[in-house]
Amino acid sequence: MAINQFMRATLKALSYPELLDKKNGYRLQRKMVNAAHPHVLRPFYKIWDREVCAEDHSIPVRIFSPEMTGVFPVLLFFHGGGWVTGNIDSYDKVCTNMAKITRHTVVSVDYQLAPEHRFPAAPEDCYLVARELFLHSDLFGINPNQITLIGDSAGGNLAAVVSQMARDRGEFLPSKQILLYPATNNDHTENSPFESVRTNGKGYLLTSKRMVDYMALYRSCEEDLMNPYYAPILAEDLSNQPRTLIITAEFDPLRDEGEAYGRRLSDAGNIVEIHRIHDALHGFMSLNPSFKHVKKTYRYINDFLTSRPDSFGEVISQTEEAMSKIEHNENKEVNGLEP
Repeated sequence: MAINQFMRATLKALSYPELLDKKNGYRLQRKMVNAAHPHVLRPFYKIWDREVCAEDHSIPVRIFSPEMTGVFPVLLFFHGGGWVTGNIDSYDKVCTNMAKITRHTVVSVDYQLAPEHRFPAAPEDCYLVARELFLHSDLFGINPNQITLIGDSAGGNLAAVVSQMARDRGEFLPSKQILLYPATNNDHTENSPFESVRTNGKGYLLTSKRMVDYMALYRSCEEDLMNPYYAPILAEDLSNQPRTLIITAEFDPLRDEGEAYGRRLSDAGNIVEIHRIHDALHGFMSLNPSFKHVKKTYRYINDFLTSRPDSFGEVISQTEEAMSKIEHNENKEVNGLEP
């Protein structure tokens, strides 16, 4: 299938060059990622900034509320960016849209980035925030079963890893997780066991070279390559994991490893849904919700979150109503009007 050229051009405008070198190139990428994802809607949304205290640092979190009053379930969100770029600011728009369309409170985690803070800094930060949220869910007026882990790309990796850590450490256990085109393996060279690394490794925005560079910046030592908290598909035991929704993109080097992780979870006795979004590129959830790929993904997400097959039609209706409001408000902003 030929990829949608408009989608490719739009995502490319949100993209950035390859790492110039492992020593300094990532700094330029961070600046470009932040500049490419301005959130002009932010002043009109209900958000709160908080911090979770670790032993030697604080972890910023940002809370996004749906546009209505009430008590809502929670999506604990871990952003993408190869563990090296991205932050809660660059994902503001994604999270505000997610809160509105899913009618969940979204809690976004600003975990420490590599290479200043290499593995396992990021998963430990994410675990600590998850632990605080699950053990004090009453602060949101909910119970722990109403908390879902969600992340995209490197954030999908972190969501999967936090679920494994939670099972291993026994302090809490998520009941649901959503992994959006997650990175699950440790090898993105020509030697990868996954064909999509080779067929989609060049020319589709996220390249195999970029993944190799990211993972080199992320790990602390070569031994990390075999650590399941670094590459969750390597875990020998995948039992007792949350009910899982995995979304992959057709033209993504991470496609096959994400789907393989889902099959391994299923083989271990977990409940898993896997959906491949055809004609889609890695990172497509950063696009406007009016894009068909984003719209379809939110339908899968809302159906998964409600867990009531007989309400699927209602979920689609609510999703499209929320996205229609977003498009209407954004069109007003383009014309210099406040929503």
